[in-house]
Amino acid sequence: MTQQSQTWSPKAYARDAGFVPELGAAVFDWLAPEAGESILDLGCGDGVLTQKIVATGADVTGVDASPEFVAAARERSLRVDCVDGHALAFDGTFDAVFSNAALHWMTRPADVVAGVHRALKPGGRFVAEFGGHGNVAAIVTAMVAVARVRGGDESLAHPWYFPTQAEYAALLTANGFAVDRIALIPRPTPLPTGMDAWLGVFREPFFAQFGEARDEARAEVVSLLSSSLCDEAGNWSADYVRLRVAAHRA
Repeated sequence: MTQQSQTWSPKAYARDAGFVPELGAAVFDWLAPEAGESILDLGCGDGVLTQKIVATGADVTGVDASPEFVAAARERSLRVDCVDGHALAFDGTFDAVFSNAALHWMTRPADVVAGVHRALKPGGRFVAEFGGHGNVAAIVTAMVAVARVRGGDESLAHPWYFPTQAEYAALLTANGFAVDRIALIPRPTPLPTGMDAWLGVFREPFFAQFGEARDEARAEVVSLLSSSLCDEAGNWSADYVRLRVAAHRA
């Protein structure tokens, strides 16, 4: 089957995944932006966290591959362009490159890291958090199980790049970075609107392959996950594992 691309609804994202920028506080602290710094927000989404960086007095440029997210960020009066993170064209422009919950969508990481290195001034820092090894493992396993039963494309259950700590540190070092801090952080994450909503936001291409049976397939995934990711009170969580890193252009 043909790989289907992820599309985004800023309204649905804000409703069902608004926790993503809220949980960016820790990596924001690692960035520690200062007034007057030039900063690139890579995969800025709808710009919620970008606004927080701007509020420090930094000069911020946002980029995202989603036209829908770019439009939403521009409505916040942010300077944002529609750019593929695999093909950054900046050259020695920024004091820092920042990214939250975006790099796992960029499945050619060597291209991304090379572009980030090129975009930084000498000594410039790269601070990011994204899905690490083991992220949403239970959710992926449940989708794969449903795909096998229904004869679907299993690859659509896992379109992400989730590296280990050692793997990503080696990639950074090979591309001219010195790693200052790196950590793999298990972080079970509450889902205020539930697992069904999370699946609708983040893995719609997986369910679209089943056509008229898409809702049935989604219900099957939710059912498989209920024993491990839903508590007795009906509160859902996602089995997140995040990789947080701070490095600088050596």
